[in-house]
Amino acid sequence: MSQGKRGDKRSLVDAEDPWQVVLPELGDKTKWRDLRPKEKVKKVAWTMIRLLILLATLYLFVCSLSFLSTAFRLVGGVTAGQVLNNHSLLGNPVAALMIGVLVTVLVQSSSTSTSIVVAMVGSGIIEVKSAIPVVMGANIGTSVTNTIVALGQIKEKNEFRRAFGGATVHDMFNWISVLILLPLEVATGYLYWISGLIIGDFESNEDFKIEILKAITDPFTKWVIQIDKNVITEIAETGLGENDTYRILKTCLDKEDCNWHWFAYSNLSDGGAGVLVLLASVALLLICLVVIVKTLHSLLRGSIAKIVHKVVNYEFPGCAAYFTGYIAILAGALCTFLVQSSSIFTSAITPLVGIGIISLERMYPLTLGANIGTTATGLLAALAITGEKFKDSLQIAICHLMFNITGILIWYPIPWIRFPIPMARILGNTTAKYRWFATFYLIMAFFVLPAMVFALSAANDDGYVLIGVGVPIFLFLLIVIFINVLQRKCKCMKETPLANWDWLPKPLHSLRPYHDRLMICCKPCEMQCHSDDGEGNHNDETLKANSNTEMDDIESIGKDNPTYVGE
Repeated sequence: MSQGKRGDKRSLVDAEDPWQVVLPELGDKTKWRDLRPKEKVKKVAWTMIRLLILLATLYLFVCSLSFLSTAFRLVGGVTAGQVLNNHSLLGNPVAALMIGVLVTVLVQSSSTSTSIVVAMVGSGIIEVKSAIPVVMGANIGTSVTNTIVALGQIKEKNEFRRAFGGATVHDMFNWISVLILLPLEVATGYLYWISGLIIGDFESNEDFKIEILKAITDPFTKWVIQIDKNVITEIAETGLGENDTYRILKTCLDKEDCNWHWFAYSNLSDGGAGVLVLLASVALLLICLVVIVKTLHSLLRGSIAKIVHKVVNYEFPGCAAYFTGYIAILAGALCTFLVQSSSIFTSAITPLVGIGIISLERMYPLTLGANIGTTATGLLAALAITGEKFKDSLQIAICHLMFNITGILIWYPIPWIRFPIPMARILGNTTAKYRWFATFYLIMAFFVLPAMVFALSAANDDGYVLIGVGVPIFLFLLIVIFINVLQRKCKCMKETPLANWDWLPKPLHSLRPYHDRLMICCKPCEMQCHSDDGEGNHNDETLKANSNTEMDDIESIGKDNPTYVGE
């Protein structure tokens, strides 16, 4: 088969189901035994060079995530500490949840935010019950990193579709788990009581500490920039007075003996240095993503691609296929424990989802395992605490673990209840059509929505403002979802005014008007980046096909759909 026909085959598959991809094969079908000695040496050498490039780029990619976290701590670390120090707000479970989300987004690490909370519980500053919603929020905030990473594949439509879906499946699991388990915890306190039974007679171990990935990356990252991570914890525990000044960036300006780094003698403020590192880290992150994707495309071709894809997405035969996903959960937990960061692990495999090596169905259990693995940091931090509050700090760390296990027990064992997968598909399809929606989602889900809910919940101690505003909106959304399901399932709806939403103004049921408005300012980019038919022509047939695709995705929620029931 010629290269053109292979390209046509891949395009055909993408057109039929963009979530399934046929990786490109090698144009040269010459077998290894038919190659000359010089050609064999050349082929092996070129493969080794690409592998070295891939490993080096992966190392820089992990370092860029570390720099990104450092930048956010410099920019928002003091604010995050002050928010956590507001003990009165932590007494409101909804406010505490949103504090957990916002603080984790600010420091770009759930490991850091949960470790701070564990330290605060260990110091007796906040109670275990007040800290539980914060660690739930930290679970949500940690998924912002791989969502940002998915933006690196925005250029190619279907790769971006898969990458964004693979990233947001983590978001969807965390959000819907919190919607179920936070009210349950407030009503029953089940996490508090179960964790209290588990801790028993544990004893502390002050020297218990495991760091694997940092031993590899720290020499480079600390050569570039160094910060004092304990400052955020100190502000969270003691507060920030009017005359108090804290310096997160480590400098040598007032010290004779200190470790040198690029910013050691800088006069920049924490915010100035943070912005500079933020810009550099984002640039490095995007460059690494491009190189990783291109290198993987070059390496994973032909039979190699088929082997890797088959191994990663392998299903046990027969009835044992059901347990394949649980092996993936264990693998995700182990990998996350080794790198000590769910953000790093999920961000590293998100590009693989984009290029089709890892399917969305396999990404889902891997991210669930990452949620389990990331709780190890909080557990290790708790085990290092001594004193009377040791059991309390260990209890909140176990609450974090039990929250993730409970979420998995709800949203994974029964295949047709794996709602995060079809929800992520809808987001992936939407962002593939309207690229700007990815940035809109990122800002709304991790900044605007948490800030608005936090403001409403903090308006008064009784929460009447949040109830008065939030409950009607929530009920309205439930009614809309219910009507959408009836439109797809109930034939009798076809004869009613609610058969579709066409009677509403188009801006109320379609993103197209907003897209067209935005494209007025970006006409040159429309044909290349935002067209639905490949030529920038948004004709009626294209719009109809896209509309049908959206409705098919909505229909798949709650349905035993073989496209996503894999394990």
